[in-house]
Amino acid sequence: MKLTGVELRRIRMPLVAPFRTSFGTENDRDVLLIRVVAEQAEGWGECVAMSDPLYSSEYVDAAADVLTRFLVPALTALPRLDATAVAPALAKFKGHRMAKAALETAILDAELREQGRTLARELGAVHERVPCGVSVGIMDSIPELLDAVDGYLAEGYLRIKLKIQPGWDVEPVRAVRERFGDDVLLQVDANTAYTVGDARHLARLDPFGLLLIEQPLDEEDILGHAHLAKTVRTPICLDESIVSARAAADAIKLGACEIVNIKPGRVGGYLEAKRIHDVCAANGVPVWAGGMLETGLGRAANVALAALPGFTLPGDTSASGRYYRTDITEPFVLDDGHLSVPTGPGIGVAPLPDRLAEVTTASQWLTL
Repeated sequence: MKLTGVELRRIRMPLVAPFRTSFGTENDRDVLLIRVVAEQAEGWGECVAMSDPLYSSEYVDAAADVLTRFLVPALTALPRLDATAVAPALAKFKGHRMAKAALETAILDAELREQGRTLARELGAVHERVPCGVSVGIMDSIPELLDAVDGYLAEGYLRIKLKIQPGWDVEPVRAVRERFGDDVLLQVDANTAYTVGDARHLARLDPFGLLLIEQPLDEEDILGHAHLAKTVRTPICLDESIVSARAAADAIKLGACEIVNIKPGRVGGYLEAKRIHDVCAANGVPVWAGGMLETGLGRAANVALAALPGFTLPGDTSASGRYYRTDITEPFVLDDGHLSVPTGPGIGVAPLPDRLAEVTTASQWLTL
């Protein structure tokens, strides 16, 4: 495949409601999209970096800069380009996994569209639909939280994830359990808000029968997670710590996690995400698909990934309406707690031109 053009497009997507986590509150998303144009097809990728370096060291402006100055030029210099060549060609540039993932996804999308193949088939999907959970942000009060959870359960979501932080953990979980019962699949996500010194406190969550505690400690504290896993009964799930298949293998060997959350943007793309899935499957470790408030472009690819056999827990692949009143693609709509895996070539969806134009804040064509 030969590239004939690359576009970086910035869009701003208002959220239906503020989304609060332990590291901050988002009211809208400043999204960087990549469109690659080849001789026979074009492809799209979505960069999941946030506006500020809060979830990770990456942020949108830096992603746009590294793509423009380093990543795209490195690919245009290749004599032959396909999706499997992207990661090796970009390996000399340290970090910037979210930017690399977006570029690899766009190349992969174009390649598969040209060949008439779906991303789901390429990755090895075995399901036509995937079960969906929902991530519930930190609220101002427990009654507000209970109302939100009640609404999501009424919509049909099969699993509830509560964001937690010190001072907002045991009591919200207790309230949800008491209100909705033990049959609701429930888990919590700390986004690195605790230290290993909080082990006894986190053990207070054990009586509530949670599926998992997601990323309680700093992303680099693998040994701390291994210690915590011996202290609490609730399974530990790693998110920010898992940046590659090798990192997953090391964490599993050290006993730092029993479950892994796979986010393609965090690990450098869908091909590496597939490798992580394979490592976890080989070790009997269940995985689930994380989310970064993606638009329909990123959501389509995530749903395809979540259809692989090792994804045995409901993911954060929520319906479009969870975050956006109007998506930039045809919306993903919940059906009996599930989303359908796209069946079109590539990622299976494309932006709606009028909607994309409405939310675009900037566009740049890169000289090849």
